[in-house]
Amino acid sequence: MKKQTIKLAGLLVFFILGTFTSCKKDSVVENLISTDNTLVVLDETDYRPNYHFTPALHWMNDPNGLVYYKGEYHLFYQYNPNGNTWGPMNWGHAVSTDLFNWQDLPIALSPDNLGTIFSGSAVVDASNTSGFKAGGEDPIVAIYTSAGAQQSQCIAYSIDKGRTWTKYANNPVLPNPGVPDFRDPKVSWLPDQNKWLMALAAGNKISFYSSLDLKNWTFESNFGVGIGAHGGVWECPDLFQLPVEGTSLKKWVLLVSINPGGPNGGSATQYFVGDFDGNKFTSDSNTSSWIDSGTDNYAGVTFNNIPSNDGRRIMMGWMSNWNYAGQVPTTSWRSTNTVPRAMTLVQKGSSFVLRFNPVTELNNYINKTVTTLTQKANVLELTNNEIVKTGSYQLSFKADFTQLDTLKLTTGSAGAKMSVIFDKKYRTVTIDRSKSGFVNFNNVFANSSSYQSFPIGTDNKLYIRMLVDKTSIELFWNNGEGVMTTLFFPMYQYNFIRIEGGKLLPQITDFNLSGLNKSLMR
Repeated sequence: MKKQTIKLAGLLVFFILGTFTSCKKDSVVENLISTDNTLVVLDETDYRPNYHFTPALHWMNDPNGLVYYKGEYHLFYQYNPNGNTWGPMNWGHAVSTDLFNWQDLPIALSPDNLGTIFSGSAVVDASNTSGFKAGGEDPIVAIYTSAGAQQSQCIAYSIDKGRTWTKYANNPVLPNPGVPDFRDPKVSWLPDQNKWLMALAAGNKISFYSSLDLKNWTFESNFGVGIGAHGGVWECPDLFQLPVEGTSLKKWVLLVSINPGGPNGGSATQYFVGDFDGNKFTSDSNTSSWIDSGTDNYAGVTFNNIPSNDGRRIMMGWMSNWNYAGQVPTTSWRSTNTVPRAMTLVQKGSSFVLRFNPVTELNNYINKTVTTLTQKANVLELTNNEIVKTGSYQLSFKADFTQLDTLKLTTGSAGAKMSVIFDKKYRTVTIDRSKSGFVNFNNVFANSSSYQSFPIGTDNKLYIRMLVDKTSIELFWNNGEGVMTTLFFPMYQYNFIRIEGGKLLPQITDFNLSGLNKSLMR
């Protein structure tokens, strides 16, 4: 269906016929009052993101095997090549030199007599501990779960920069010990101990194993029973070390995804900060924190083998939620990854907090920029804005909360809107997508998501950054200490941005709205 412009005079007819099934009556009346006199209808082709990775066709979920080798970032992912819902899992594969312009490669791993191919990781075996090297390239070794009658761990290797893959003849390398959930191996190299370490999800805990050759694995320890959130099964672990900014201290961070049990329902990813002695992980606290307080960031893991002269720890997550992932209103393809995010660790009192910020490579895709807003009464806004109409942009500004209790940021059109509300009194950040467009495909999708206890600095100022890409919002504040990721599916093209501050309009400074070019060239 082509885009078409619908005059507001005809909207009530469409409403009577049921076109507005995802909008309440009061929202329709409110929207009809808008000064905008046209609505541009969107279809599925308008939902394809500009700068986030999506599969060309069919179903995708967890990112797998994130690894860097000789100038290329490798992204593998859970993939069903035969449909747009979860099914027999393969490892899809793409590479990029800048984390945004991804080149599709053939499927790397497909089901075999041991089962389908569940999540896992990939490493560069620079010392050839596995003995797989043959030629000039270091082996890239994938460690993955075979999901057959039981879940077990297997390996495959590539000696041509990840272009073709050979499964190890003696798989599985880590058989199932007799538990139903035994999956998602994240493997990394421990240089101080000269061994490989595997973090493995095992139901309600993470099990650690070690190996000298990636083929033979020894159990080390368990972590997690009675610690952290346990509303659902634990999945997709990742263990790594980070320096604490501004200090000489280093701490270990363990990521653990959980489904269900997230802070806003369904799936989400928690993290623990502590110490690791090469055998056992010890958390500083029995409670966990969340990498993202939105509804749509799950199964995130980090890239292995990023060069030391770069030094970043970069994460990508699956931008969806198991509550509705198979029901979202796309048909030819389903699911998107988050923007790649650089992770840093800071100390806050006696605690340690992760920060997440989009990688700087995103700046290479910036095009037109707007730095001024129009003020009308106590509202700042951009109306009928060409950048907002593209659906792909980043927005940033500083807000002074000295004389402000709430700040409301809205993007939308006469037909729908998304709102973000910062509440200083109650220390909450809320994303409201109840009037965003198509919401009734699932009974919880319209629910708002909230972040509790967000801090404002002693200067009462808050730096806010928001990435929008067709059907997603990634919200960052306090230099990435707070993050919320949320999907939405608009019926009509959004064309305005509005900032409101209740009775007293906040002092808004450093406003910047920039369009973002298409990065994925298919």
